[in-house]
Amino acid sequence: MTDDILELDRRHVWRPFTQEKTAPPPLVAVGGDGAYIQAADGGRYLDLASSWWVNLHGHAHPAIVAAIAEQARRLEQVIFADFTHAPAARLAARLAGSLPGDLDRVFYSDDGSTAVEAALKMALQYFANRGEARRTRLIAFEGAYHGDTVGAMSVGQSSGFFRAWNGLLFPVATVPFAEDWIGAEDVEARETAALSRLEALLEGGDVAAMIVEPLIQGAIGMRMCRPEFLRAVAERVQAAGALLIFDEVMTGFGRTGSLFACVKAGIQPDFVCLSKGLTGGFLPMGATVAREPIHQAFLGETLDRAFLHGHSYTANPLGCAAGLASLDLLESPDCQARRAAIEAIHRERIGAVKGVKPRVTGTIAAIDLGEPGYESKIAPALKAHFLAQGMLLRPLGPVAYFLPPYCIAPADLHRAWDLLADWSARL
Repeated sequence: MTDDILELDRRHVWRPFTQEKTAPPPLVAVGGDGAYIQAADGGRYLDLASSWWVNLHGHAHPAIVAAIAEQARRLEQVIFADFTHAPAARLAARLAGSLPGDLDRVFYSDDGSTAVEAALKMALQYFANRGEARRTRLIAFEGAYHGDTVGAMSVGQSSGFFRAWNGLLFPVATVPFAEDWIGAEDVEARETAALSRLEALLEGGDVAAMIVEPLIQGAIGMRMCRPEFLRAVAERVQAAGALLIFDEVMTGFGRTGSLFACVKAGIQPDFVCLSKGLTGGFLPMGATVAREPIHQAFLGETLDRAFLHGHSYTANPLGCAAGLASLDLLESPDCQARRAAIEAIHRERIGAVKGVKPRVTGTIAAIDLGEPGYESKIAPALKAHFLAQGMLLRPLGPVAYFLPPYCIAPADLHRAWDLLADWSARL
């Protein structure tokens, strides 16, 4: 049966972010349990990447399974332009209550890219509705990745992922990302240079918004910065009258230690974009949370002032039910203790790995094992080595990182660090 599935996959499936001519055949997943994925070949693989950063509490967590099943028996989907329902209203209230200040308005969408797309469109229309038509410029960090729709690609074009579509993308100004790592030197100089560039871009008074992956830039290689730098960026953007968008698609829901990176950094942005862990990794869903004054600018007597944007599965009741169950788990003392334990193990073990720029923020640890670049030969070799030992690792080029589900056993995480230290010592 496994061979049949692989043959059907080979003939009909187009895999994401994969050169299918040279990639090895995929594993056939048949189940999941906690931090492990069960494959048809009988192997059990420790999920060190949380299945592309979405799985928070482990696979098939019974509390989320039960919440989805209960909701499915009552209502699976309804058009959200004409209806509301309890899971959507309650989840929106929970999110607003967990975010700082007046981040009180939740716009639901389908995934991280669409959450970002909505925020960019809201920011631009906000100024148009206010009669400030000259505020149309956008700023992003160098190396940013915000998703794969056209607006998200435009603010992430400096990542280098989107050269095939350069002709579709609109111009976006960029600011250097002031990296920090354990033992880093001259970080203040990098921050000063970045802030000087930002100040120059803001001088013209035509910037609508800056979008930021707070504290950690994910896809470019888990690059991290200091909260102090992020606060300085926020102060300058908001003092200039522009809006601040935090893309917390990856950093949200406990990944940085706190429930959200904006809380950890002590910043109130104007928008927060959420997805990935929003449903605990069970169902696709996105959310764009905006400050209440921004929402007010879209109210009026004519339709053209409204936000004319939406998705077929907006506020899907099953996804909202999963989100509520996931938040219950996240806010429990047990989950908070597990996140703290993961960070403690990361900090204890990362110094033994032979590499450069070791860095840890919350439950995420990363280290560079070679020269930057996604064509690095280190990545496939390291991935294959971990798979042979029953662990799923997905390096970002030469960057090895651990971003495990919160339920991972300490012994399993130590075993992963042992394997990485041994492998890196042979480089």
